[in-house]
Amino acid sequence: MASSDQTFFHNCLIALYLIAPPTFISLRFLQAPYGKHRRPGWGPTMSPPLAWFLMESPTLWLTLLLFPSGRHSSNPKALLLITPFLFHYFHRTCLYPLRLHRNTASGFPVSVAAMAFGFNLLNAYLQGRWVSEYKDYESDGWFWWRFMGGLAVFGYGMGVNIWSDSVLVGLKKEGGGYKVPKGGWFELVSCPNYYGEIVEWVGWAAMTWSWAGLGFFLYTCANLVPRARANHRWYLEKFGEDYPRGRKAVIPFLY
Repeated sequence: MASSDQTFFHNCLIALYLIAPPTFISLRFLQAPYGKHRRPGWGPTMSPPLAWFLMESPTLWLTLLLFPSGRHSSNPKALLLITPFLFHYFHRTCLYPLRLHRNTASGFPVSVAAMAFGFNLLNAYLQGRWVSEYKDYESDGWFWWRFMGGLAVFGYGMGVNIWSDSVLVGLKKEGGGYKVPKGGWFELVSCPNYYGEIVEWVGWAAMTWSWAGLGFFLYTCANLVPRARANHRWYLEKFGEDYPRGRKAVIPFLY
């Protein structure tokens, strides 16, 4: 049983690395069809708040379902390590959709939500299983240094992510169509919400010090960097000279 689980974990880890390059390439040419890039031809749609809740939910229920079966399930280090992951996804699954409860005008494609649901199944299994079963806590003399340093990075990124989402949701609630976001990190990049999330998973990779954590960070970049590029170009085309030319897409001062 243990051998078959290790094989399954290994195969899932390989899958995480294999799906990153095609995700990056496809998103360079084909934008995710929701929000400002919404367009017909992607099948039935659903309420955006419900879509976000359903597609992000495996990160909570699957993680909590699998964690007790791990050999480290009662280890304080493992419990502490999984907490930032659950905290992020409690916000993304339960709190963020509540902010969108009035945003029912633009439908969210069911097909896109289904793909995100599948990815979150894969990733929740890998991250939760690594922390609860496969990480070696006893011989990791650097655990607390990595955890505290990674947690600081993670907390900073999550703060940027939540603040940026709040600004964007606030602009939507004002009505009157899309506006140029201003203030804070929006003065440096067009998508500080994506920047914040990328930084979060850098911190997570440091905290877990694992191929699973690194794979999640790389996939996050493959998913969010081309989407940030598309959003940046959309802002430039829509607002023209009124859009600040000094802003980068997602990485301050670089890209």
